[in-house]
Amino acid sequence: MFRKISLGSLGLWVGGTLTLIGFIAYFVLDNATLNLVGFFYGFPLLLGGLALKSSELKPVPFTQPTSPEVLALRQQQATAIQQQVRADLDRYRYGQKAHFEQALAYLGLSPSDEVRPVVTGMREAAIDHAYALILEFDSPAIPLATWQQKQEKMDSFFGAGVRVAVSQLASDRIELSLIATPETLTD
Repeated sequence: MFRKISLGSLGLWVGGTLTLIGFIAYFVLDNATLNLVGFFYGFPLLLGGLALKSSELKPVPFTQPTSPEVLALRQQQATAIQQQVRADLDRYRYGQKAHFEQALAYLGLSPSDEVRPVVTGMREAAIDHAYALILEFDSPAIPLATWQQKQEKMDSFFGAGVRVAVSQLASDRIELSLIATPETLTD
C-alpha cells in the first residue's frame, strides 16, 4: 500500500501545512506554542519532502491492463525474480537515476547515463501458456543487436525458471520479456 504513495509529496503536504499553521500562529494569532509546531516540525518536514521530491523516481506504468487469466498464471507460475522486478518497478524509488539502473549496468547495457535505456512501461501477458513480465525500454543509443548479444548473460542474471526474450517494437523501442518456464518450476 505504501509503495504507491509518494513520500516526497506526503512530506511536502504535511510539512507545508504545519509550516503554514506556524506562520499563521506567529503573525496572526500570536500563539507561541502553536508557532513552535510549525517551525520545529513543519519546516524540517517541508525540507525533507523537497529533498525526496527532487530525487523521486515515479513508478513505471502498466501499458495494458492485466487480464484475469494472466493474473491466475502469475499466481501459479511467477518466479521470485519476476515478482521482485514487477514490485520494484511498480513503486516510487529515491536516490536512483533510473529504474533498473544497476541491472542494466551489470548486463553491460548502460555504458553511461546519456545512453542508458529507460524503462517506459511494463505489462503482463501469457506467452506459450506461461506467465511473462514484459518490460518496454526506450533505447535509442543501444541497438537490438547489442541487446541480443547480452541474451545469455540476461538468462543467467534472471536465474532459473526465467527465459529472456528480446524483441524490437520500433527503431528505438526494445521489449524485454521475462518468461516463466513452468517445467523448471515443477522440478
